[in-house]
Amino acid sequence: MDITIITILLFSCLIILLITGLPIAFVMAGVAVVFTYFLWGLQGLIMISSMTYGVMRNFILTAIPLFIFMGIVLQHSGLAGSLYDMMYKWLGPIRGGLAIGTIIICMLFAAMTGVSGAATVSMGLIALPSMFKYNYDKRIAIGCVSAGGALGILIPPSVLMIVYGVFAGESIGALYAGGILPGVILGSYFILYVIIRCYFQPNLGPSVPKEEKVNFKEKLLSLKAVIFPIGLIVVVLGIIFRGVATPTEAAAIGALGSLLCAAISRTLTWQVFKTASYETLRLSCMILWIIIGGTCFSSLYTALGAVDLIKEAVSALPVSRYIILAGMQFILIILGCLMDPGGIIMICTPVMVPVIKLLGFDPIWFGVLFIINMEMAYLTPPFGFNLFYMKAIVPKSIAMGDIYKSITPFVGLQALCLITCILFPEIVLWLPRSIIK
Repeated sequence: MDITIITILLFSCLIILLITGLPIAFVMAGVAVVFTYFLWGLQGLIMISSMTYGVMRNFILTAIPLFIFMGIVLQHSGLAGSLYDMMYKWLGPIRGGLAIGTIIICMLFAAMTGVSGAATVSMGLIALPSMFKYNYDKRIAIGCVSAGGALGILIPPSVLMIVYGVFAGESIGALYAGGILPGVILGSYFILYVIIRCYFQPNLGPSVPKEEKVNFKEKLLSLKAVIFPIGLIVVVLGIIFRGVATPTEAAAIGALGSLLCAAISRTLTWQVFKTASYETLRLSCMILWIIIGGTCFSSLYTALGAVDLIKEAVSALPVSRYIILAGMQFILIILGCLMDPGGIIMICTPVMVPVIKLLGFDPIWFGVLFIINMEMAYLTPPFGFNLFYMKAIVPKSIAMGDIYKSITPFVGLQALCLITCILFPEIVLWLPRSIIK
């Protein structure tokens, strides 16, 4: 059968089954098994089993449960509350200060967890009641928590960067280094938006009452809340960038460090440890099943020779390579509205990365653009994960439409960050070239 017809049938089956609502892991694996059987018979299924075994033995993927465990321990050990109290004391007296502090804490959580849910849920439960108490507009309050939480997949250590690195065959450390400046820039965009908006519309984010302001000594004492988290971030990322340890080994150090931080702050209990272990097992199994399904699908697609077909088709297009890049980004934005970001990475990476290399683009740069795009997917309706996280924790009087309105300007800022990194590639590539040894 012609490779073009097989490709059309393959993706048609994938799309139809995804529309039915079946779990993405089973859809990708199921389509791979069926097509492998009809193309190569029972012998071809041996390839499926060996690939599954290979995923289970992949040393790099061990970093995923370790980073998740690190984040969940820190989440349940009361760290978010301590950080928010510190930001409240320092930034509460200025307009929009609580929203700004929430975004900064989300950036810190992003550098400790590698996932979006931890910061979104934690800060939603802690910061939203406080902001509503001081009459913050729900658009600013909900938007800053939703958008700030999404930074967890861009600022390293990011779980999605590990997935991209595995499927693209690129360095995890280089991807982590490439994500730092875009993450800081995007967080700064969020903060600037809150400052400017609250300056011209003070009623959106009023400052805390004068009688609740604290003296400078109390502010200094509150800084102890950031000592251990920042120390842990520096150690974990530092040993990766300097080549002292692999991402997996650094993740193990981070997991141990999170337990030590909780123990030193006297918040480490058996319940915290048990909850962190159970949640880590649940999330890790879900991610691993998706990776297994994605590996089966991408391996089948590669074995068919479809990647070469796409390369030839792209090279024959009489358009600028930047037009092709823009088309890819547009496709990712549309997919981000409809699918799980992890699944998008596993489906699109084997197709897009070879084309990116053929066009002469850096795959690390493209990987960070991909992750920024997937961060947008956490906020874009109808299936943005952070939208559902927020709906579960906001007051019942707040409708889903209110949440959609709150994230609109932040999605625009994410798009602005994406465009910035496309126009100025060195924002992404400077750190990997400077510090990766």
